[in-house]
Amino acid sequence: MELETIDIEALEQKLAKMLTPNRYKHSLGVMETAEAMARRFGVSVIKARLAGLLHDCAKDIDKNKMIVMCESLGVPLDPVKREQRSLIHADLGAKLLETEFGITDPEIIGAVKYHTLGRENMTDLEKILYLADVIEPNRKPFEGLEDLRRLCESSLDCAMLFAIERAIEYILHRHNKLHSQTLAAQQYFLKICKEKVTV
Repeated sequence: MELETIDIEALEQKLAKMLTPNRYKHSLGVMETAEAMARRFGVSVIKARLAGLLHDCAKDIDKNKMIVMCESLGVPLDPVKREQRSLIHADLGAKLLETEFGITDPEIIGAVKYHTLGRENMTDLEKILYLADVIEPNRKPFEGLEDLRRLCESSLDCAMLFAIERAIEYILHRHNKLHSQTLAAQQYFLKICKEKVTV
């Protein structure tokens, strides 16, 4: 499917039936924020819009049903994801882009897949979606949100480090298990931002 020919309005209508009203409103906010960031950092606007709109397409599926769907669609899940099922929606959503929405672009799929845990060597589109998900206008205020929004205007990498470290604090506060993928991402962006500061 050619991205330029995709009927985003039709996707919005389909998505609205899959999500709660608040989740749908959040998705529209992420789409708009991702678009603005894509323009700022020279990333494909259409890819950012599609990734932002659809990133949570699996979020409101029953957690037990998610497991069944992952097994039937061949989506691998590690033990941490099976234990913390709120992490599954990113992997399942990436698959649903193909099976439900007909989107096969690997950059968009990757952005959706990694928008929750992050990873090392993220593409700029992946960073934009991760960050747009956190800073979109409908987010409830949290400590550091305005600082993060300012960082998102100047440096994707340092904004990622800031966002990931806030996420780690939140996870530990809730006494949940940290995923190794997030820890690896933290170390990756820590190295990049230190190098940027010292150059």
